[in-house]
Amino acid sequence: MENEQFKHTELTFQLMVDSVPNAIILVNKEGKIAYVNNQAEILFGYKRFDLIGRKVEQLLPNRYRKNHPEFREIFFLNPTVRNMGVGRELFALRKDDTEFLVEIGLNPIVTVDGTLVLASIIDITERKKAEERFKLVVDSAPNAMILVNDKGEIALVNNEVKTLFGYQEKELVGQHLHILIPSRFQSKHKGFIELFFMHPQKRSMGVGRELFALRKDGTEIPVEIGLNPIETIDGLMVLASIIDITERKKQEASYKKQVELESKNKELENFAYLASHDLQEPLRTLSNYIQILKDENIDQLNTIGKKSLNRMLVAINRMNGLISVLLDFSRLGRNRTLAYKNCKDIIEEAIADLTSLITKNDAEVIIEDEMPTLNVYEIEMRQLFENLVNNSIKFKQKGKKPMIKIKAKDLTDRWMFSIIDNGIGIEEKNYDRIFQIFQRLHKRTQYSGYGIGLSNCKRIVELHKGEIWIESEVGKGSTFNFTIANQL
Repeated sequence: MENEQFKHTELTFQLMVDSVPNAIILVNKEGKIAYVNNQAEILFGYKRFDLIGRKVEQLLPNRYRKNHPEFREIFFLNPTVRNMGVGRELFALRKDDTEFLVEIGLNPIVTVDGTLVLASIIDITERKKAEERFKLVVDSAPNAMILVNDKGEIALVNNEVKTLFGYQEKELVGQHLHILIPSRFQSKHKGFIELFFMHPQKRSMGVGRELFALRKDGTEIPVEIGLNPIETIDGLMVLASIIDITERKKQEASYKKQVELESKNKELENFAYLASHDLQEPLRTLSNYIQILKDENIDQLNTIGKKSLNRMLVAINRMNGLISVLLDFSRLGRNRTLAYKNCKDIIEEAIADLTSLITKNDAEVIIEDEMPTLNVYEIEMRQLFENLVNNSIKFKQKGKKPMIKIKAKDLTDRWMFSIIDNGIGIEEKNYDRIFQIFQRLHKRTQYSGYGIGLSNCKRIVELHKGEIWIESEVGKGSTFNFTIANQL
């Protein structure tokens, strides 16, 4: 009766094992195969009777057979449920000598014949191929991509992650995602992960607020993150797509600055209009009354009275002049039109406009280099060269013939122009000041003007996305350099 019960139990065990979808092999302490199920026959290509009684090493590639008995002995010294080959790839061998990747789970079973080990074997060849295809797709993505589990641990990164964050793959995989998050955000991030896995769906992170990521070197970058839930053999994970938006932020800031600048320029234009209309009219009225007072009472005025009226007229005329140049400054480039022009033609037109001044001062203007053809605001560019040449002649050295040279140099993405003179020069402490509106370095009795010419030059250069600066030595001359961008 007891023997029949044992046979019934063994038959039940066999039926159960044969119904399992995985390959099952039962092995004793000596490494001999005691039982294999149907799936094991299919997986390895053997009939079960060809395996029962044979050493389990028969199912291993030759390179593993030498060390396997030692691993088996270690298992039987402390038989516990475990997975084999954690963190490394395992291979098995079919009857036709082909190898394939496997995952193996070990379970100790106590029987009347002693402890046996039940090995559950899964062919993971297709899974590995799918993982490799997935990794290939992720690696080919143009954005940084990180696969994260529900504990916030990094399972996979692509090449763009290494480029963006400065880490090697081995430095990230297995680490918590906090390694890439600034410390001030880490306390809240755990709750975000839990919330996502409670309601996994495609979404963008940080909508309506700024997000920052942390590089290995400690620098922070503004980012945009897209989250996608991914079902894997290890459970639900999230694939995070990360975009560095540093350049976009710079462009947005630049655009915002440009809008603000245009707004200020508009305000300045409105002010200039009011100044020309509301200030010049009373000045003209005042000038007319002073002129009438002077004409009708010339015989009754003493010397002091005549001088006072004359000074008032001079002051009024100067005020009118200041208002006019301010109006010109505010409207500079307002109706500008881009056109491809040879800069030599523009310079020659500017020199032609200054013919009288050049002749009067016996000045010489030389175009030394071949000039480029650029997409520029023609009228403003001509005014730029006129102002700088006029400036060089105006501030000439006494008793010295003004010599002005105009040069050009290709800087790949822009051109640099230089106007070199042999004038009085400027002290270094005044290099920035001279480009500010209404700033003068000399008394009006020495040099005429309103102190706005170089301010105009600076504004014209900035219209062309360039910079202007000076190099000078007092008593020897000055060089005004400015750049003009190739593309506007």
